[in-house]
Amino acid sequence: MANGGPVEHDYPHLDTVRASITALYKRLSYDTIQTFDTSVAPVDVAFCATDDLHLGAQRVARELVRHYRLPDARMIVGFREMTHAAHVELAAGPEYFVELNDRFRTHRRDIGAALAHEVMHVYLHRLGLSFPGTRENEILTDTAATYLGAGWLLLDAFREDGASSQKLGYLTPEEFGYVLAKRAQLFGEDPSVWFTSAQAYSAYEQGRARARSDERQPPLTAAGWVGRRRYVRDRRHARDDLRSASPEVGASGMGVPYVFTPEGRGAALRVSFPCPTCQQRIRVPVRGRVRARCGLCRTVLECDT
Repeated sequence: MANGGPVEHDYPHLDTVRASITALYKRLSYDTIQTFDTSVAPVDVAFCATDDLHLGAQRVARELVRHYRLPDARMIVGFREMTHAAHVELAAGPEYFVELNDRFRTHRRDIGAALAHEVMHVYLHRLGLSFPGTRENEILTDTAATYLGAGWLLLDAFREDGASSQKLGYLTPEEFGYVLAKRAQLFGEDPSVWFTSAQAYSAYEQGRARARSDERQPPLTAAGWVGRRRYVRDRRHARDDLRSASPEVGASGMGVPYVFTPEGRGAALRVSFPCPTCQQRIRVPVRGRVRARCGLCRTVLECDT
């Protein structure tokens, strides 16, 4: 939790975020992810100033348990002084003890955001899905909460001005916006209507622009002129390397998502690139216009290889 200190921006964790989305599809399957087509509604996690602190926190926790489809899990929420925003004990269940930072006694509007992250820890624990390393695992948790419909609360908790700042979670605001945009495209949502923070809206717009750029990378037909020109050059070099039996065949330029590899023993090539929806790598033959279907998320992609 950044509380008055500097807030990290841009996309320093983007590779881990993308790996997290792929891991979700692999562990949950396309069909299960489709059941999360409705995000947590603002009214269901709203916290009024007149609400009892502990009863209100328990109510919000129950709503997030319901949203994540953990009917046999019970969250017991308490408050204490700590450095981080919250902590959950990942025991066998069905009861889980969640501790929230004392700051939330007076910043009640953000209790839902803190609980969205902690209840997702329980969800992933039960799935047996984790990444090695604390930071990578926390990024997975933020990404999963956002992609499955509760992470907009974490982005909305981001507020920054000349005198103070607040941010919850391990993703940067723009990375939260990126994942939200991926979800919005999948389910046809517009999460921006739920934001109460102007800074959250701005971060979402930036993240959405980055997410859309994934859909305009070669060899997708939506690629722009500059990207397409570079792709054609790299493809020519890959064919030249193949003809000369160069050990570098398949290498592509720095900063591009595609890689060329030889197909069989002839002069044919394949190109692999990440699916813009789930980030799973797809391999297709280099033979002009082709239509590819991602086997993981079922997205149909129009390509010009």
